[in-house]
Amino acid sequence: MKTEWNQLLEGLPRWLEASRAYTAQGSVAAYIPELAHAPADALGITIMDGASGVARAGEADLPFTLQSISKVFTLLLALMDNGEDGVFAKVGMEPTGDNFNSMLKLELVDPGIPFNPLINAGAIAISSLIHGATPAEKTERILAFFRELAGDPSLACNEDVYRSETQTAHRNRSLAYFLKANRVLDADVEEVLEVYFKHCSIEANCRQLARMALVLACDGTDPATGRELVPRRYVRIAKSFMITCGMYNESGAFAIRVGLPAKSGVSGGILALVPGRYGIGVVGPALNAKGNSTAGVHLLQTLSAEFDWSIF
Repeated sequence: MKTEWNQLLEGLPRWLEASRAYTAQGSVAAYIPELAHAPADALGITIMDGASGVARAGEADLPFTLQSISKVFTLLLALMDNGEDGVFAKVGMEPTGDNFNSMLKLELVDPGIPFNPLINAGAIAISSLIHGATPAEKTERILAFFRELAGDPSLACNEDVYRSETQTAHRNRSLAYFLKANRVLDADVEEVLEVYFKHCSIEANCRQLARMALVLACDGTDPATGRELVPRRYVRIAKSFMITCGMYNESGAFAIRVGLPAKSGVSGGILALVPGRYGIGVVGPALNAKGNSTAGVHLLQTLSAEFDWSIF
C-alpha cells in the first residue's frame, strides 16, 4: 500500500493540472501596477514535510511578493517584541466581515482599533510595533526573521514592487492617518508605511513559503535543527487568525471546504499548513473577487479532500 507521501509525489502534477483550468476564472491584481505583470495562467505548489521531503509541481519556482502573507510573520515578530498585552492593546482579535482595506469599523466601533492583525489597518498597526530605531532597522529585523524561517539568506525585497506600492497606496495612507488620529499609531505615518510596504514586497517562491509554513506546522520549531524559532503560544495565536481571517472575506468558506490554517496575498500566493505534518506554498496569480487565487484555492481543496486534511 502506498504511503500518503508517495501518493502526493505521484498525484500532485495531475491534481495541479486539473486545477490550472480555474486560472481562467480569475484575473491578476492590477491596483498595484507591478503585480499586473504576473502570468495569469501560472500555478505552482511545494509541499514540505519534517523529514526534508519535498513534493512540487507546476511553476513552483515562480517568484512572487508575499503581500498579505507577510502579515502572519510580522504579527509573530511583534508578539515576540511586545508580548500579547502590548500587541492586543493596538489590534483586536475578531474577523471584520469587511474588505481587507476597509476603514468603516475604525470609525463606527469603539475603541477605534483595527479588528485583527491580518487586515491592512491591523497590519499597519503591527508594523509600528516592530522594534528598531529607524524604518531601515525594523525592516532589516523583519527580513532576518523571514530568512531564518525560510532557511534561506537570499530572501529579499522586490524594490520595483515596493516603489509601485508606495506610489499607489492612497487608501493605505488614509488608513494610517486615521489610525494616527485614533492614537493607535505613535510613530510617524510615513515611517510606519515604509516598514509595511517593505515587508509586503519581500519576494519568495513556493519552496521558501512552504518552509516558513512548515515551521508553523511544527509549532514554531525548526524541523531541521530542533531549535525553537517562535514560541508555541504565539504560533497558536497566528494559526487561529489564519483560520478566522486568513483568506479575506472567504475565510469561512475556505474553513469549510479546505479546513486548514492559511493566509493568502494579492500576488496569488497562499501559505497553508497541515498541523504537525506539512508546510505548503502555492502561487497562482489569477485572483477571484475576494482576492484569493482561483486555481490555488481549488488545488488546496482537492488535496484536503483527497487526504482528509481538514482540522475540523
